[in-house]
This record gives sequence, structure tokens and C-alpha cells, in this order.
Amino acid sequence: MTSAFIPSPSDGVWNLGPIPVRGYALCIIAGVIVAVWLGDRRWVQRGGQPGTVADVAVWAVPFGLVGGRLYHVLTDAQLYFGDGRDPVTAFYIWQGGLGIWGAIALGAVGAYLGARRHRLKFRAFGDAVAPGIALAQAIGRWGNWFNQELYGRPTTLPWGLEIDLENRGDLQEYETFHPTFLYESLWCIGVAALVIWAERRFRLGYCRAFALFVMAYTAGRVWIEMLRVDEVNHVWGLRLNVWTSIIVFALATVYFVVVGRRHPGRETDVQPAPNTSPLGGDDTPAGGATAAEDGATNRAATGDADLDERGAADSGTSGSEQEGSDRERSG
Repeated sequence: MTSAFIPSPSDGVWNLGPIPVRGYALCIIAGVIVAVWLGDRRWVQRGGQPGTVADVAVWAVPFGLVGGRLYHVLTDAQLYFGDGRDPVTAFYIWQGGLGIWGAIALGAVGAYLGARRHRLKFRAFGDAVAPGIALAQAIGRWGNWFNQELYGRPTTLPWGLEIDLENRGDLQEYETFHPTFLYESLWCIGVAALVIWAERRFRLGYCRAFALFVMAYTAGRVWIEMLRVDEVNHVWGLRLNVWTSIIVFALATVYFVVVGRRHPGRETDVQPAPNTSPLGGDDTPAGGATAAEDGATNRAATGDADLDERGAADSGTSGSEQEGSDRERSG
């Protein structure tokens, strides 16, 4: 037994009367709140409207939760299907099990739908929320600590994580393990700081800041994933999530380089004014003037023309009368 270690919580759920409050869920909620808060500040700095990130999050968060759970269930199907397994537990999201790749993929679909609804430049929006997503992942990982899950190999290091006997699986003879949740949490905080610094230093745009986030996160996920001892599928001797990280890292790198050559700067006009839309929003046409204002302008112009015509007619009549009077005097 090590002389120092990180203790695990004695319980990951508390009951407020008949309502269970789970630490895992609280971590996810806290992560979402931080991501929306930081994303909104950054979006306003880019020229967007306050509150827009929260509006888009209404679409992105549910899609992300469904996508994260689907990815986990599909890539770890042996945990839910087969002899001695209960498929219904695949829906028990509160017990843990969200895959970040599914969460980002399907969450991006939800964000795209929300961005279209609010007429945002989607790639600029991705840059704005990238550090917040990294911080959300950093906070969400503490949910694994509450559930005593997804820990690493046994270790005698002073920061080893103590795991209760019933949660050690086949490693009953060991007491402390690598706290991979903590490693990833700290790594994600560093990723968020890197993205914020690089975006300011190099004026990253067109979703390059988001690509940098993906590159940095996957680089850390590879070595952290290789420390973990939970039961997962392997492909060619490597954990499936390691292969996923390698592939996603390569794709993000290609995007970062290619788009950087095509669009070295940033987007402008990332969001239109609140009262405009392709059809004029609720009341306003694309040009900015209302239909009533156009009508009033046309009526005013028509009235001016009528006055000019009447003035010309009156002038002509007066001239004719004067000419007739002169002829009478001369006769």
C-alpha cells in the first residue's frame, strides 16, 4: 500500500428525498455551463450577439448526449449485449459511458442546425466554442472519479487513485491505480489554454482553432487511453479509441494546413444584426426598411408629383387669362 494516494468518493449519488442526485450528472451539467459561458464571451468578442451560444446549445447538447451514448454503446457493445448482459442498461446514461467522438460528431449536427436557425457563420462559431468544449471535457471527466471507472494501470505513485474492492474487476490484489480521469482533465485545461493563446497569436479562423483543439486533445488521448485497463475492443493490438484518436488527429491536421493556406485570416460579420433576416426577420426586409416605410416613401413621392402638375396647370391658366386681357385693351 502506498503512503499517499488520491481517495475515491464513498458514494457517487445522494438522495434529496425521492430524487437521486448523481455526481456524474453534476459534472456534465457543470461542464456544459462553463462551455456556454466561455463560448458566449468569445463569440461576442468575434462580433456575435450575446446569448447566441446558449441558443445553439439548446440544439447541440441533446444531440451531443445522444451521440456520445451511441458511440459508447456501439464501440463497447459487449458490455450490454450477449450472455448475462441486460440490453436495457444501454439506456442507463447516468451510470457512465459517453464517447467524446460521438458527442462531438452528433453535437456538431445539432450546432449546425442551431447555427442555420440563427444565421451564424458556422466555422467561426466552432472556433469560438472550442476552448469551452475542452473545459467541459475537463470537468466532465470528474464524473468518472465519482463512478470509480475508467482508471489506469496499477501504480505505487503518490498520486495513485484508490479504488474500492468491488470496482477493481480482475485486479483485486491492487489498491491504487493511475488516475487517468485526472490526467485527461489537466490535459484538457492545457488544451483550452493552447487554443486561446494560438488563436490570439496567429488570428486563427475558419474553424482552425477548433481543428487545433481536436489535434491537441487526440494527442493526449492516445497516451492516456493506453494507460487504461477497462474492458474495450482492440484492433490490431491497440484499443479502438487509440485508432480513432490517430485517425481524427490526421484529419484535423490536414484540415488545419489546407484551410490555413486558403484562408489565412479570420471571418468577418459572423452574425447579422438581430432584426434582419433573409426575409426581413419578423417585419423587416433584407434592405432594412419596412414595407410600411417603402409605401410611405412612394406615397410622398407621388404627392410631390401631383403638386408639381397642379402648379404647372395653374401657371398655364393664369398666363392665358393675362394674354386675353391684353388683347382686349389693345382692341
